[in-house]
Amino acid sequence: MKMKKNKQKKSLAKISTSVVTHLGVYLLAFLTFAPFLWMVLTSFKDMGDIFQYPPKFLPEEFHFDNYSKVFDAAPFGRYYLNSIFVAVSVTIGQLITCSMAAYAFARLKFKGRDPLFYLFLATMMIPFNVTMIPGFMVLHWFGWIDTYQALIVPGLASAFGTFLLRQFFMTIPKELEEAAVIDGANKLQVLWKIIIPNAKPALATLAIFTFMGVFNDFIWALIVVNTEEMRTVQLGLAVFRDRYLTQWDLLMAGSVTAILPILIVFFISQKYFIKGITLSGLKD
Repeated sequence: MKMKKNKQKKSLAKISTSVVTHLGVYLLAFLTFAPFLWMVLTSFKDMGDIFQYPPKFLPEEFHFDNYSKVFDAAPFGRYYLNSIFVAVSVTIGQLITCSMAAYAFARLKFKGRDPLFYLFLATMMIPFNVTMIPGFMVLHWFGWIDTYQALIVPGLASAFGTFLLRQFFMTIPKELEEAAVIDGANKLQVLWKIIIPNAKPALATLAIFTFMGVFNDFIWALIVVNTEEMRTVQLGLAVFRDRYLTQWDLLMAGSVTAILPILIVFFISQKYFIKGITLSGLKD
């Protein structure tokens, strides 16, 4: 009888622990998702509903025309094309340059490889605020201010991307490369035909991080862009804010549409993204 009671107590303790754990996870998930949900609901309100006190979670009337007003207030179609073009270009560029650099640091043997890698990695500790003005001066010297080159070229290489891919490349068995070398493959062929196909999770992870970072970037675009036709989405959202008034209904609607490309990219590659986060960096 005592054994049965002990088993029942243990099972009840496990069930209660599981219930508390799940409730805690659901609560944290709701707290994380609540700002996004509030933004979406606010995008359907008018200014009167937004400033109503006490605030209401649901709008009294859904104003779907807020989204059409966003595109009437500014050429957001052009802004989206600029943002997507810049984000895709930088993402492709980083996948190429970081893959080549990561392969060199992970597989090739040359004098000073490890110190050079650590020095390269140390650049991640330099704040963007330190390199912002020198970067602007270099681009001004090249005559690239207010051009796509200014938005794309500085982001074509990344210490973080190189580190991420290097850590993943080191988990790939060397026997695969040795077999390819025996068959007559050179270093570039090994990288393209052996390493890259086996590193899809890490590449997807880097692609998502890069696309998100570039698409959401505001400060650098604000520095190097002067004309309206070169504005990105994040700069375009500033149209709804001025010194005396912020059009919160249109700003929230524009913010919702600005999130959609990132969500699409994430849902397309989420399987590889989760796998890449799990596997990257397991081997030093």
